[in-house]
Amino acid sequence: MKKVALLSLFALVFGAFAFASCPVESGYTCQFYSGDLNLSDPNQNGLANENDAIVSGSPYGAATFQNFNWAGGTVTGLATNNLSGLNPTTAYWEIRSGVSEGNGGTLVASGTGSTSNQATGRSDFGFIEYTNFVGGLSVNLGAGQYWMSVVPQDVNNANRSFNSDTDGTNGIGSYQANNQYFDSAFFGANFTNANSQGAFAAFSQAAYGTVPEPSSLIMLGSGLVAAAGVVRRRLGR
Repeated sequence: MKKVALLSLFALVFGAFAFASCPVESGYTCQFYSGDLNLSDPNQNGLANENDAIVSGSPYGAATFQNFNWAGGTVTGLATNNLSGLNPTTAYWEIRSGVSEGNGGTLVASGTGSTSNQATGRSDFGFIEYTNFVGGLSVNLGAGQYWMSVVPQDVNNANRSFNSDTDGTNGIGSYQANNQYFDSAFFGANFTNANSQGAFAAFSQAAYGTVPEPSSLIMLGSGLVAAAGVVRRRLGR
């Protein structure tokens, strides 16, 4: 009985992380992931996120913006999952703050980085889903809410790319649902709420960066030990 109680305690503490997943990138720590495309969700969808021979523009033909809550620290990489027929070698990325309907807010940082297609093992709407990751970033952000975008670039390819919708399945961290935006001069959209294009609670995107200070981890470990001690004393009565 004592072992069962202790296991239950740790399950409560770590249960939220048990099924979390994020596109794995060597040398990068995932701090936020809005979640996987859930193929059993009847509202599964995808929205244009691309710069190619069909949907083109500067710096992108169409971009999706996912909000994320950041505890503070340095963003070192960004990623997006796309149902795509493209084969990009580069991706354009942005981080913004204060985005609202018809307002792109403040551009905090942007750039173009190398990327490659990494198949997730999922597919939908006749497209294979790929992860496009951009690393080597160093964007210091204070605690708060931000919006990210990663747009695959394959300018000579007459195919399409759609950022996968997610209901938060296997996510990490937090975001505000139904507060995502779509920007595309090609489609006549100016930071419009993505739900104007369909049902898009969130887009499958991820942010990588700094981890908690060692002192914070020590405090967490001490708290778990103390909690375990309380359970032992109660069971011993």
